[in-house]
Amino acid sequence: MNFNLNSEQQLLQDSVRRFVDKAYSFEARTASLKAGATRSAAHWQTFADNGWLAAALPEAAGGLGGTLIDTVLIAHEFGRGLVVEPYLGCVVLAAQTLVAAATPAQLEQLLPPLAEGSRKLALAYSEAQSCGFAEPVQLHAKATADGYTLHGRKTLVAGGLDADSFIVSAIAPDAPGITLFLVDAASTGLTRRALPLHDGSWAAEVSFEGVRVPRDAVLGAPGQGLAALEQGLAHGTAALCAELVGGMEKAIAITAEYLKMRKQFGVPIASFQALQHRMADMAAELEVARSMLYALLASIDNDDAATRQHTVSQAKALIGRAAKFVCGQAIQLHGGIGMTEEYEVGHYYKRAVVADVLLGSSGRHEAACAAQLQKTLLQGDNAA
Repeated sequence: MNFNLNSEQQLLQDSVRRFVDKAYSFEARTASLKAGATRSAAHWQTFADNGWLAAALPEAAGGLGGTLIDTVLIAHEFGRGLVVEPYLGCVVLAAQTLVAAATPAQLEQLLPPLAEGSRKLALAYSEAQSCGFAEPVQLHAKATADGYTLHGRKTLVAGGLDADSFIVSAIAPDAPGITLFLVDAASTGLTRRALPLHDGSWAAEVSFEGVRVPRDAVLGAPGQGLAALEQGLAHGTAALCAELVGGMEKAIAITAEYLKMRKQFGVPIASFQALQHRMADMAAELEVARSMLYALLASIDNDDAATRQHTVSQAKALIGRAAKFVCGQAIQLHGGIGMTEEYEVGHYYKRAVVADVLLGSSGRHEAACAAQLQKTLLQGDNAA
């Protein structure tokens, strides 16, 4: 994989950064959050007008034919600006799962409105016992004469408050494995509860009490949804990790400027060697996280499913912990002002804390890596 940006990718990155710098100030974001808004309709339309919603969608279905690199570039800049609009939930997780699961006819029908911004789709896959992973699934689909009825609950649905439809993972009786359903948000028996998150963003808890769906609501083939779901989660993890790398960059930049300005004993505290060492530690963690993100992108592009899932867990664990360390240190180096709601730097730590819970925590992914390593060692012993 070539990580040098071509001219189009550089233009994309520059356009998103200009938007964040000029139209998404910290003060405007704070005012929007205090008003209780889950997103800005004007900003979402800007995303659509600039092609950011369609960047990584196939051209045949109304997209721009880009790749995961385009998604990561957008997410990286959104991380620098603490953007709370549901880009991750609606544009990455849901759309990429749809691309991996749906038939060509379904894609032709569903993707153009997503690319235009006129429709929003959310991925409802996480359950209390799955802890952000694709499995296990307890929500079940009961067969009826003309389709299915869904029974169960999904939690931490990113973008779920604004979604017009949901992609829902369930266990269906007529096929082993996970089946993905497209469910209208206005369906009878479907209810959603708002979940305000610590960083100012929102998720939803979605309950399904006998929700009726027709047979053509199945995305792809019954029982064959796990691979598509894992593909969507891999793209979502890459976007979330890129967002955290962008947030770490900005937190370090803010901290460096503060240390140059703040004086003690008549000199800038940036001249203190102990603080320089702490800044160096933060920069080192950032670069390790960036390298891990590159490894994840290469794995998604080149590796088999098992290797890719292992790398996803490695990246989520390492980058999640790095973000909490870097942003936590940024607060410490600011002293008391870093703890205030009115100052920007603490909000990067809040985002890192929330991101660690989304798509599986660092601890859960580390456990998955350990289990895979143990399995490999046991296989090696048995072979010997």
